[in-house]
Parts: sequence; C-alpha cells; structure tokens
Amino acid sequence: MESLYHKKEAEASIARYPTSPKELALRVYTSRLIGQNPDLVLHGGGNTSVKVKITNILGEEMDVFFVKGSGWDLATIEPQGFPGLDLAYLRKLRRLETLSDEEMVNQLRTHLLDASSPDPSVEALLHAFLPHRFVDHTHADSILILTNQKEGEVLVREALGPKAAFVPFIMPGFPLAKAVADLYERSPDIEAIVLSHHGLFTFGEDARTAYERMITYVDRAERFIAERIRGKTLTRRCPDSKAPTDRASGAARVAQAIRGTLAYQDEQRRLRRFILELRDAPDLVEVSLSEEAKRICTTGVLTPDHIIRTKNSPVFLNVVPDEDEELKRIVRQAVETYKQQYDAYFEANVQVKSVQRKQLDPYPRIFLVAGIGLFAAGFTRKDALIAADIAEHTVRAKRKAEALGGYHPLPESDLFDMEYWSLEQKKLGKAEPLPLQGQIAVVTGGGGAMALGIGDRLLAAGAVVILTDVNQERLEKVRARLAARYGSRQVEALVIDVTDLKSVEEGFDEISRKVGGVDIVVPNAGIAHVAEIERMELDDLKRVLDVNLLGTFTVIKAAAQVFRRQGTGGNIIVNSTKNVFDPGAAFGAYSASKAGAHQLAKVAALELAPLNVRVNLINADAVFGDDELPSGLWEVVGPERMRARGLQPEELKAYYRNRSLLKAEVRAEHVGNAVVFFATEQTPTTGATLPVDGGLPGAFPR
Repeated sequence: MESLYHKKEAEASIARYPTSPKELALRVYTSRLIGQNPDLVLHGGGNTSVKVKITNILGEEMDVFFVKGSGWDLATIEPQGFPGLDLAYLRKLRRLETLSDEEMVNQLRTHLLDASSPDPSVEALLHAFLPHRFVDHTHADSILILTNQKEGEVLVREALGPKAAFVPFIMPGFPLAKAVADLYERSPDIEAIVLSHHGLFTFGEDARTAYERMITYVDRAERFIAERIRGKTLTRRCPDSKAPTDRASGAARVAQAIRGTLAYQDEQRRLRRFILELRDAPDLVEVSLSEEAKRICTTGVLTPDHIIRTKNSPVFLNVVPDEDEELKRIVRQAVETYKQQYDAYFEANVQVKSVQRKQLDPYPRIFLVAGIGLFAAGFTRKDALIAADIAEHTVRAKRKAEALGGYHPLPESDLFDMEYWSLEQKKLGKAEPLPLQGQIAVVTGGGGAMALGIGDRLLAAGAVVILTDVNQERLEKVRARLAARYGSRQVEALVIDVTDLKSVEEGFDEISRKVGGVDIVVPNAGIAHVAEIERMELDDLKRVLDVNLLGTFTVIKAAAQVFRRQGTGGNIIVNSTKNVFDPGAAFGAYSASKAGAHQLAKVAALELAPLNVRVNLINADAVFGDDELPSGLWEVVGPERMRARGLQPEELKAYYRNRSLLKAEVRAEHVGNAVVFFATEQTPTTGATLPVDGGLPGAFPR
C-alpha cells in the first residue's frame, strides 16, 4: 500500500474550505484518502479526528476537537461531518471509574459546539484521551488478518515492529478509551495501536504523519502476509460441490429462490422483502467450489462492526439443482437451519448475560453459492451493496488468514454484545420503511414520458425500478432524470425487446442476477399507428400488435415464471388505455391491440391468482409528457388529431383537458399514482380497470 498524499491536493483542500480551520481542512483531505480505499475501511467504517484551538463567541480561546460524525462516510466527508466538542471538559471524564453508554452519549452531545451537529463517533473519547493532534482509525483487512489468529499478538509484533502496541479486544466506548490512553502513557514512543479484531489507530502532530503512518503499518502487514503465504494453496476444489449446468440461468434461479425464502411478515403484518446483490468475481467462484468454503461460512465476521450488516456468518449452498422445486427445498432448508441456530444464539446469550433484548430478525444476509459466487441481502439496495462489499472483503481476507495460520474469530458472546449494542444499532436507523421498500419494479416502454411518471412514483414509494426499452438513447434519458432525483442505485436501465420472448426472459434473468427478482411488473410498452381500416397496411397492423399485444403477453409470461419461483405473490399492472372502451376512428390498430392486451390481462388475473399475483389495469387518456421528453404516442397521433379538429399545436392539450368531466390535465405521475395504489395492495383487488382520464363517460368501465 502506498501513500496518496500530495502537497498540492492538501493545499487545495485548505483553499476549498476557507471558513474552516486549516487543520480541519487537512483532516477532511486525509480522511477522504482513507475512506476511498476499501482495503482500509468500508461504508462508514473507521473514524478520524483533529484537535485545534478556536476562539468562542466570548472571545476566549478554547481547546476543541473535531471527530467523525455518525452517518458520515470518510470517502465523501465534509467539514460539517466532523462535530466539534469541548476537549478540555471531555478529557476530565477520564477520571471516572465507569461511564455508561447512555451517559457517554449524553456527555458528548451536551458538549458539542453546535447543537445541530451529528452525533460524534462512539469512539470519540478514545480520540480525545490521546494527546496527538491527528488520530486515524481503520479496519484494514491486513491488520484484521493478523489479529484474527490464535497467536494474533505474536504475529502483530513480528509484522509491525516495536512501535506498534497491541490491545486485546474490548468493546468500543469508555473502557476501551481508558485502556488505550493508559497504554500510550506507559509507552509514549509508540506510533500505532492495534486493537484485536477491531483495527488500527495511528496518530501524529500533522495530518500527513498520521495518515502515512497508517499506510506504512498496513503496508507492513500486507507484505508480511504475502511473504508468509507465498507458495501456499489457498483453495482446493471440493468434489461434493456442484455448480449449475447453466451458470447465468442458475444464478437467476438461485436469486429468486433466496429472495422468496427470505421474505417474511413483520410485526405489522407487512411482507418484508430483500434486495439482493451478486458478486461473482473468479476468485469468489473458486472459493464457492472449494473445500474451504464451509469453514469460511462458519467462522464469523472480520470485525464486530460488520455484524449489523452481514450477521455473523453466511449460508453455504454447495449444490445448485437444475430443478426448481429441489432448489427451493434446499434453500428453504438452509435458511430454516440458519434461523434455528440464530434463535439458539440469541436465547443462550440473553440467559447467560441476564439481559432483556428484543430479538432482531433471524434471517441470513450472505449466501455463498457453489459455482456462482456470493449473494448479499438487504432491506434496501444500499444495504445489499454494503453487505456485499463487506462479505467480498471477508471471504478474501479469510482465505489469507487460513493460509497464514488459521482464522480465529471472536467468541459469539462478544459478537452478541456488539450486535445488540444500542449505539451500534443506531447506525442502521429506525425510520419507518416506505410502502414499497424492498420491492423491485420493472417498467417496459421505459424510454417514454409515461414511464418517467410511473417510475417517479414507484421510486418515491421506495421501490427499486428497472426501466426497459428497445431505444437505448431514450431509455438512458429517462433513467438519468430519475437517477438525478432518487440516486443511481435505485434505478437501472436495460434494453429488452418485448416482441421477442427470449429477449424478455433473458432480461428478467439479468434483473434477477442484478437485484434478486421482481415484485411489480408494469407492461407499458406501446406504439400507435394512425390509419383507417381501408387504408391500413397489414404490416403496420402486425407491428402494432407485436408491441402492444404480443409484448404484453411476453412480459406477463416471463414475469409469471419469476413469481412462481419466488412464491411471494406480486403485482402486474397493465398500462392499458381508454380506447379499449371508447375507441376512435383511424385508430383501429392501437385500439384493437390494446383491447386484446386488456383481455389477456384479465385472463392472467384468473390464472395467476393461485400464486397470489394480482393483475390490474389502468386506462389513461391524453398523457402528453413535457418538452424534454414528449410522448412518443402523441408524436404519432397528435398531428392527425389536430388536423381532424382544426386545432393548433398549443390548443391540443386544452382540448383534451376540457372534454373530460373534471376538466383535468392527465399527467404521467397520475398514472404512476394509480400503479402505486395497486402495487401497495391497499384493497384486495385483481382483474380491475381503473380509469385515469379526468372522467370520460364513453370510457366508463362496463
């Protein structure tokens, strides 16, 4: 590992934050260097601090320190991510013999310089008690590989040298802060402190020294490990492991089976679903087929900080049957065994420790699957990505740790304390989930104005949205607009041709590999053709039928296969049209194709009800889009409608608005609201048609 510190970049950071103390600007710079290296920290892990003198509003000089705040990630941290605290007062707390976690938090919050600051790191007192101006803390993989050994202390001293001290595992908080301060006072010449199973602290009087000491000691650990395991076989193929015959299809099927098995009803009787993230790098696939795979899945987390993201251990699936029912049986059995073991772990620790705790859900978050790699599960896509990153690093670190001498995890008793520590749980937040959190929605015709409104409302309700279309340029335009509002993690784009069943089925497989499966399907792709029946060409009719009718068929057919494998129900919401009940002249191809799709959806409602899949329809009228993304349908239909009615372009919207009973403009987000209504299952409804047209008597469902 090499230092990435550059003097010009450091000076630029000082210039970028002219209202912050120079030391804090440098603290931001080196913190980002640390945070952007996943071998040092992952997703909010680690913490850094700096001590400075400031002048308060009374004109008095005071000692303060800025420490990373809860909820901030070192990779992207800004000065406001470092709450400032009264250093002189907090150092007095060291005189105490004990300090409860609750009182520690109270003391930190009541001695902030700014009451609106985020909560300081739970390790703030450790930073405060050390005398150094800059203090850095990471969970570097290489350090954890050394400490998570039976002879961890011996290996640390051998690898890092005499100026790196070692502390056995102690829960973060006041006791650890005192232990580290005491150790430093006994050995004031040390440059680093290694905390067993918890990472590395380095320090210095300037930002560069503290940062480069971190890099130096991590580099020593990496080199030591590389030398010790050189020439050793890290994995051996296990003859009992069986990869799927078709890896791509197998990964999709496994994802669907896992996702369906993990879904559960919470205390409010809501069905909680998980998003999945697949990691299938060649070395992870190699591990999944190895003799070492089972042990890797039974030896616990690298550091207790990870347990709230990944639970303590993964589920290992050593075979992937080609038959769906057998695959689901194996996954169900593995998850049920995991739940029983988790229940026993919880009960045993509650009894031994004589504490009262509310049990967290017992479901696994990581699956290592033979021949495929690993899947991570989370209630949100962000949760799944975080868990996957941690699991990926954990698997690779354990391979090296086993070769080095044998991975030695913390006892479950210590891990329980961390998993059920209120200050650790606080990191996850307790916000009420959005109504579609954990659900995955597929919207075809994703490059159109209608998809923009539908996608927007689904995203606002918490769903992950996959837009599909044949027009990649328009598709990307819609995806970019939605990603700007809701974040790139929440919305994906995928080119699929709904007129080609193979393209649709392969698309649903790809979606399943990417996020786990599908819960909400919105057949929305549609095209129009304006011609009277006498003048209509057969090829034009076939083209419209292929997209509007056949395209609805292929999407429902492919979705049904996913719903069946998941076994958790779902929603198909067909974007139909008022023309089904109230067709217009010269619009026969569109009206007939949509009427056929409408009837097909009603049949699907009959056939898919045993799977608890609801199929409903929305009949919209006159959705025009906007100047940046006009409706493709109205680009075709509009000119003819204007000619027939003697309207100017600027008069067309008003004409359609005023012909409705409510004199209302129908917008794409109105259709999206209707989609969300059905998707949130607020009523036990299937086979229904909901008009979104401002009130057109001729189009009343009947």
